[in-house]
Amino acid sequence: MDFDLNDDQREFRALLREFVDKEIVPVARDWEHSGRYPSEIVAGFRSLGLFGLTVPEEYGGLDLDPVSFALVFEEISRGWMGVAGILGSHSLACRMIATHGTEDQKRRYLPGLATGERRTGIGLTEPDAGTDLQGIRTVARRDGDHYVVTGTKTWITNARHADPLPVLVKTDKDARPAHRGMSVLLVDADTPGFTVTKDIPKLGYKGTESCEVVLDGARVPAANLLGGVEGRGMQQALSALEWGRVNIAARSVGIAQRAYDEALAYAKQRKAFGRAIADFQAVQLQLASLATTLQAARLMAYWAADRVRQGRADAQTGMAKIFCSEVALQAAIDALKVHGGYGYSTEYEVERLYRDAVLMSIGEGTNDVLRTVVAKSLTRGDAKVGWGG
Repeated sequence: MDFDLNDDQREFRALLREFVDKEIVPVARDWEHSGRYPSEIVAGFRSLGLFGLTVPEEYGGLDLDPVSFALVFEEISRGWMGVAGILGSHSLACRMIATHGTEDQKRRYLPGLATGERRTGIGLTEPDAGTDLQGIRTVARRDGDHYVVTGTKTWITNARHADPLPVLVKTDKDARPAHRGMSVLLVDADTPGFTVTKDIPKLGYKGTESCEVVLDGARVPAANLLGGVEGRGMQQALSALEWGRVNIAARSVGIAQRAYDEALAYAKQRKAFGRAIADFQAVQLQLASLATTLQAARLMAYWAADRVRQGRADAQTGMAKIFCSEVALQAAIDALKVHGGYGYSTEYEVERLYRDAVLMSIGEGTNDVLRTVVAKSLTRGDAKVGWGG
């Protein structure tokens, strides 16, 4: 058992931390409030090769192990969780193409995706189907050497920059169970009938767009069927979402770390009754609890990431996503309490951390639904609680 990072991971974390402290932390609050797109930060991601996190080296990517992958999202989210979403959906889509794509699809898309010349996301969620992906209504009808796709996707991160956008569709809407008739199509941005219709206003998670996408008779070449075989779309999507839960767990740790940093710094400099409030036991108890749960969440996130490295880890990533996201929200609330009235002001970081933390319990499957996933894994015997679980 090793609870420490290896030398390569420590060096990588140091590089990320320097970038975040220099390029993200100083601008995040102002850019988020103004609604400004973080083009300079995206350029920095490209220069660091971060768009190739999950792309194999043969196609120009970094092909990071899952723990190093988690480090990226922890560090960036410590600076600004919203911009981590630019890499998050992109990386999951790249992982899906790299794992399940045909050789032709990998050659056509992965080199450009690895450099950030191309960007991507994942088109799963619909107005009436979020966590319940089998309930999607987007249909793809085969017509010669094309599919004709009709449907609407929503809450799609990177939609205005995605080329291609992997879209989950029903190629056989009558299949039972429904997942046997589901496939993923790689939809190029210039496909006629494919339109990004609007950006969705959000409480938090700013810095990247979340959009509604309409496919109105969009003609997608059959060569863009992921993997070249129909009926495997649900399996392909779920394999990406496993990494997605590591992503969310790590983002949650980043938010919690920043909440702790802000609370501790404020407690040391803020004075009441002639003393720093860090000298008062009530504040000390809050800081101690925050630090303890933060470290527990970090270990849980890294543990789940390591389990992904070893193989299928639905239960472990589900546990980590549940626990870490709830720690992030409580950490943000506790930091607000330490700040008192100033915590409610947009002049301080903690109000943004609170708004961003709320999403962590919703993204990549709501926590309540993930509890059922974990429970089913436990009752089937796929996962155990204890050392080696």
